[in-house]
Order: sequence, then C-alpha cells, then structure tokens
Amino acid sequence: MPPKDAYGTSGNSQIGVGASDTVVFVVDMIKEVSNTAHATGTQVSDGGGALPTVTAGSPTKGPAITIPKTAAPKTLQVKTLIKGTGPAVKKGQLLVAQYTGENYRTKSVFDSSWSRSAPAGFAIGLGQVIPGWDKGLVGQTVGSRVLLVVPPADGYGSSGNTQAGINPTDTLVFVVDIIAAD
Repeated sequence: MPPKDAYGTSGNSQIGVGASDTVVFVVDMIKEVSNTAHATGTQVSDGGGALPTVTAGSPTKGPAITIPKTAAPKTLQVKTLIKGTGPAVKKGQLLVAQYTGENYRTKSVFDSSWSRSAPAGFAIGLGQVIPGWDKGLVGQTVGSRVLLVVPPADGYGSSGNTQAGINPTDTLVFVVDIIAAD
C-alpha cells in the first residue's frame, strides 16, 4: 500500500513505518467470528484476592472488572478464568480475541473490542501487541478467558499511551477471551 492508503503522511513511528514508506499487509482469512463470540470453556476462577475480580458482565459489553484497593502487582500476573478445550496458542499464530482493558490506577476502561462489537485479530508472540499479551497468551487454550495484570514494563513502557490516558507508571488489567487461533 502506498503511504496515503496506509498510515498517511505521518507514518507510524511505534511500528517503524515512515511517512513515505509503502507497506505490505498479509491477511489470513479464518473462519467467521461472531461479534459477540466469547470464551466457551469451564469456569475455573473469577480472579479475586490480590487480583481483580471478573464477573460475567453482558454479551455486548463483555465481562466486568473490579479492581481491588490493594497496590498493583509489580510483575505480570496471568490467571485463567475459563479454561477452553481448544488447542494451545502457539507463538506466531493469528489470534482472534475479545477483550476489555482497564487502567488499575483510574479503574476505568480504556479499550474494549466488546464495545466496538468487533473481535480483534493479531499475530501473537511476535511483538504486534504489548509484551504482557505476548507473554501471557501463548500457551493458553482456545476457548479460554484469561486475566492479565500487566505492569508498565510489559505494557506501554516508559512512554505510556497518552491517547488512552495511560501514564508510563500505569499497570493495566485485561480480560481476554481467546476465540480462535490459526
């Protein structure tokens, strides 16, 4: 794609695309996924304790996250909430997921595929998503719901993400439903 049809005149410095760069996209078509697709396995936990608690929420808004009043964990926390029966996710696969992301500090949602009615697709384990996702989702099974509590180093790092209201020191909480992996 020429610059005007891809990232425009400003490019995308976060992924190394300059203003005059032509880009090539490779698209893998996988089975159709419903905009309300969700985890389909067996509930094994709701988080809780020192971790956020996750409840069912709604089919259109996704699961609800309650962040505890305790200090955020300093290391990546990965907790399977619903254990799917599908194959294990492997590095390099195209992963399709529904997710909600909440800021531990502000206790507010900053991103949600549920609210857009559009599951997200991305290669996992290759640096296309934040490190906490690459580390925490590889090895999980399709059909699972996973709680990720992501410290800054495994999130947006020292730059944060000002557009999303994420400071460089913010810990993030994600609830990710793994819909498909191919």
